[in-house]
Amino acid sequence: MSATQLIHTHVHAGDVVKVISGNHRGSEGKILQVIRAKNQVLIEGVRMIKKHVKRSQEQPNGAIIEREGPIHISNVKLLEKGASAAAASKGGKEAKPAKAKVVKTPKAPKAPKAE
Repeated sequence: MSATQLIHTHVHAGDVVKVISGNHRGSEGKILQVIRAKNQVLIEGVRMIKKHVKRSQEQPNGAIIEREGPIHISNVKLLEKGASAAAASKGGKEAKPAKAKVVKTPKAPKAPKAE
């Protein structure tokens, strides 16, 4: 398969999914990124891995950081569509946010001036 072809996926970034198979079965979270070339997804808070980072200006002593690891896309089930995917399915029209309701409160009567 060439690199220019896009693979159709049942989930997209922003969707809420549940892991149905593997070591992290039962975990739920929002998809941060879909890696189509490898058929993998990154899910927020699932499969946290530790990565050793070399010294740099940001990390003068180096560090061990935690980040999400990839999970195969066949191991996740869609629970809820994300806002960006739901807007795209409505013909590309963006949903307008509801206007905030303004509630006016009655003002207290003014006290008479002392002369």
